Amino acid sequence: MSTQVAPRTDVAALEQVEAREDRIQRISTGVLLAVVGLLLVWAFVGTSGESRIALSDAFDAVQLPTIALPAAPTVAVCAVLALLAAAGYLSGKLSRRYANIAGAVGGVAFLLGLIVWAAAGSSAVFTLTNQLQGTLAVATPLVFGALCGALSERAGVVNIAIEGQFLTAAFAGAITGSLTQNLLAALIAAILAGVAMGALLGLFALKYFVDHVVLGVVINLLAAGLTGFLFHQLVSEDTATYNAVPIMQRIAIPGLSEIPFLGPILFNQTALAYLAILMVPFVWFLLFKTKWGLRVRAVGEHPHAADTVGINVVATKFGAVVLGGAMAGFGGAYFTIGSTGAFRPDLTVGNGFIALAALIMGRWHPVYAALMALFFGFVTQLGQTLNPLGSPIDSQFLLMLPYVATIIAVAGLVGRVRAPAADGQHFRKE
Repeated sequence: MSTQVAPRTDVAALEQVEAREDRIQRISTGVLLAVVGLLLVWAFVGTSGESRIALSDAFDAVQLPTIALPAAPTVAVCAVLALLAAAGYLSGKLSRRYANIAGAVGGVAFLLGLIVWAAAGSSAVFTLTNQLQGTLAVATPLVFGALCGALSERAGVVNIAIEGQFLTAAFAGAITGSLTQNLLAALIAAILAGVAMGALLGLFALKYFVDHVVLGVVINLLAAGLTGFLFHQLVSEDTATYNAVPIMQRIAIPGLSEIPFLGPILFNQTALAYLAILMVPFVWFLLFKTKWGLRVRAVGEHPHAADTVGINVVATKFGAVVLGGAMAGFGGAYFTIGSTGAFRPDLTVGNGFIALAALIMGRWHPVYAALMALFFGFVTQLGQTLNPLGSPIDSQFLLMLPYVATIIAVAGLVGRVRAPAADGQHFRKE
């Protein structure tokens, strides 16, 4: 009597097949890390002297020590770390967790190497507190813009009109602030302008079924043309009346602002910066912990299914877009009453698109998008901090840094992301 043995299947031995999108993202990230590592190798060749990094500025009550780093060895170590991270990515043997760690190490190594190389041999000092404090300030409108996009796109309305919402809000805030010399009135006017542009986006996208991307481009052009026309016809004729905008002052929180290092960074900011920090958990709670947020995400994923259970799809989408417009209003106010104190045409210089890139990199999640906004804020501020050091990097390239970082990040680092399933789709009630 013979016994037939069933063929043994070893599940653990089955080879896991890597998705094509994951492979492309892994290779592109590895190549990018290899490129920055080689750039650091090139920088190492001509680097000498020391780089001084101050942990306090001259006005801090508590003076922390200034760190002196040997420039060439530090750049060399950073280059090795970046190249090791690149090798790990290109090998394909790292788990997702360790790949993320390797990417973070490579990115930090590149930034540190860049700073040390730029400050090598300079008589000036790279002040880290100023860099981080400026990062939070510069990232303030980007955080608001990313939250605006998160609210709109979670509801299924593609919003590339953040730039136009910023610009209109900045103009309204400038005019109102100049006429009233009241910061609160200027802020309210900016919010209302952002809401109006959001309502315009919602009206034509949801009622008249205009393509969302085309509509966003039109709104951006409308905002640029309208504010430019009014500026030249009205504001430039009497700048003392229409372009003398009051500026928000930094608010130092008693006690907390005196904490060494962290105090000046986190607790000596403008009201808009504090508000941006608070709005991130607020929007997260609104989207993920409330019934309204559940409805917003439902209409963004499957509007017809939401409609069958009694949700007013159009009203829910419109409400989310309008609330997003209010967030954009806060962000637009930063450009006038929050920083410059005056309006000029095209004042926002593409920050709305950078906020959109932060949203995509943050996978349409308000917290992750805010973190990406901080990254872009860091890169933008880095260009301004390195310039006074007599950096060997051309000053025009330093001004390009945030836009170059945006292109690289979106093209090479985003990887496979999934927008809300019904994002950009028109809903017609059956």
